[in-house]
Amino acid sequence: MACYNIMILSLLTITSTLVIAFESSPLQDFCVADPTSSALVNGLACLDSKLVEANHFSLSGLHLPGNTSNPVGSKVTPVTVGQLPGLNTLGISMARIDFAPWGVVPPHTHPRATEILTVLQGKLFVGFVTSNPENRLISKVLDKGDVFVFPVGLPHFQHNIGTGTAVSVSALSSQNPGVITVANAVFGSSPAISDDVLVKAFQVDKSIITHLQSQF
Repeated sequence: MACYNIMILSLLTITSTLVIAFESSPLQDFCVADPTSSALVNGLACLDSKLVEANHFSLSGLHLPGNTSNPVGSKVTPVTVGQLPGLNTLGISMARIDFAPWGVVPPHTHPRATEILTVLQGKLFVGFVTSNPENRLISKVLDKGDVFVFPVGLPHFQHNIGTGTAVSVSALSSQNPGVITVANAVFGSSPAISDDVLVKAFQVDKSIITHLQSQF
């Protein structure tokens, strides 16, 4: 019994130590990303604070329209830690999205972030799909000034259903939200996913899979 009590006490002590050692909030005013550092951390290493300047926290040009001359008719201009080093460790980023008439941001996920989108111009049809087994589409038509939230990790899309161009701005709850475009991941992976897997998954002829893979 005494040995059992000692074991329980030891486990409680270890657990308490881990809880005390963990700190979810920043431990300094900022941690500007240092892309030249070879340190391997969850994020980017901090630049020496003595070298930090205002430019590390500033980015220009987001008022400029993105080039939508591409097959999907949209352009995402991200503002993540890759473009704005001052975002490092702050858990936030944003993006401007430009749409040609009938342009679309194809179904995709952000594995590390929830997204909140505001329409600045035009009319968008947006939506996300819930997880298995329900796979329910939750969607809405948005006009200028409307806001919509896409929960973290769920596949979602945006489609310009107006006759003119459209513009939106999104905020995301990660400095590096990540993007997985569903079609690119499934049909354009490197190396390619086996035809046999995709034929069974989509229940279509192999020639259709081959054609879809050729698009990516």
